[in-house]
Amino acid sequence: MKSSAPILQLLEVMAKLRSPEGCPWDREQDHKTLRFHAVEEVYELIDAIELEDDQEMGEELGDLLLQVVFHCQLASERRAFDFDDVCRWITEKLIRRHPHVFGESKANTVDAVWAQWEKIKKAEKAGTKHHRFSALDGIPKHLPALLRAEKLVKKARKAGLIIEDSSASASEGEAKKRKQALPKRQAPLTRRQVGSGLFDLASAAQAQGWSAEELLRAETQKREKAWRATEGLQAGSQR
Repeated sequence: MKSSAPILQLLEVMAKLRSPEGCPWDREQDHKTLRFHAVEEVYELIDAIELEDDQEMGEELGDLLLQVVFHCQLASERRAFDFDDVCRWITEKLIRRHPHVFGESKANTVDAVWAQWEKIKKAEKAGTKHHRFSALDGIPKHLPALLRAEKLVKKARKAGLIIEDSSASASEGEAKKRKQALPKRQAPLTRRQVGSGLFDLASAAQAQGWSAEELLRAETQKREKAWRATEGLQAGSQR
């Protein structure tokens, strides 16, 4: 394992930038002014990964690490937590959520690992302010609309909230109407057909002066509300 000197130097540089003798811009920042910078850095990292450019990837990872260090410095100034705390917390979490590696649990498949991870995570949050009462909880609100819809559908399907097909909602009657309105397909759609269809829908929305992002976000919120209502009814009937 390499020396920790480089990370210590980075922490010292960040503290200097935030000091009275440091940089005016850095001194003006807070958690909220920085909150979207990390998102931009992640997208730049994704570009570097897809280009298979190791040098660019290393640089973008550094930019992303800077965001972590910056937030830790801000939190340290507030006496909330510091970089060491963050490192310790994530290390403890990794050990805790991998009992099949660091403990006696058995999980020999990816599905078993995911099931175990979700069970442990749910137990960790139980009784805290982060307790997840719904199977649909835990999806970041600021995800791009398509990614958020995908994650919501995945959670809803796992929870048994999707009836018959992916267009179903809280009402079984409404689900049947939607299914009847859909054209009958002779075969499942291919990856290319789905991609082409998504692009055509975005193009059609733009031609009408609409934002496909906003339309999908609104529809996702509608579906989530319906699924949560169904979930509540199911929970009530089991009491």
